[in-house]
Amino acid sequence: MEMEYTIETLANGTPVCVSKTHRFGTDSLLLAWFAQPWRQHKAVDLGSGCGIVALRWHDMGHRGECLAVELQPEGTALLTKSIEMGNITHITPKNEDMRNLPSVGTYQMVACNPPYFTGGFVSPKPGRGTARHQQTCTTKDVTAVASKLLTDGGKFCLCQRPEQLAEVICAARAVRLEPKRLQWVKVRPDSVPWLFLLECQKNRRPGMVLERDIIVQAEDGSHSAQILEIYGREQQP
Repeated sequence: MEMEYTIETLANGTPVCVSKTHRFGTDSLLLAWFAQPWRQHKAVDLGSGCGIVALRWHDMGHRGECLAVELQPEGTALLTKSIEMGNITHITPKNEDMRNLPSVGTYQMVACNPPYFTGGFVSPKPGRGTARHQQTCTTKDVTAVASKLLTDGGKFCLCQRPEQLAEVICAARAVRLEPKRLQWVKVRPDSVPWLFLLECQKNRRPGMVLERDIIVQAEDGSHSAQILEIYGREQQP
């Protein structure tokens, strides 16, 4: 049976094929912006889903080698279609368990939007439980893989729920990834954060910068100017 999908278009025209199981939200776009690699840097998108982080990097000008690793075949198939539609040559989709990747130490950037939940209800829908719960990939797995992929001084960036911050920092430091930059994401200025963005660097000294908060909504409930800038749009889509 032919896979059903729809096409989203990013700010600079890059097509993104999505399905009911593999789609993207604000967190993925925030991560792509926060973790944007230099134009020719070698980068990896771990747990890429439909490939949104790698595709948004492309949309923002990245042209270096980019490996997009996804465990579920449908996600890899969607990214492959997006690459064909966009005539993109530098992104390589890889349907693989990230834990099986070789230790190469040659990439300057690794990003991951990992499963958020460690307990509670697990969706019975194919792909949804794996994407949202730490069933096949734990925080320790992600940080260990990132460390073995990165060159000395290379950056590892991820987004995660606030209650996971201590676990993420401990797991990162255990594999020589030092937290260097932290940013909270809030719906409104008076809200508690619902997400954080963290950058770690391999084999670097302690010392972390706290960036100003990202505020998602304007007073009228629409997207804030800050979010529109991150999305690469001057006005509401």
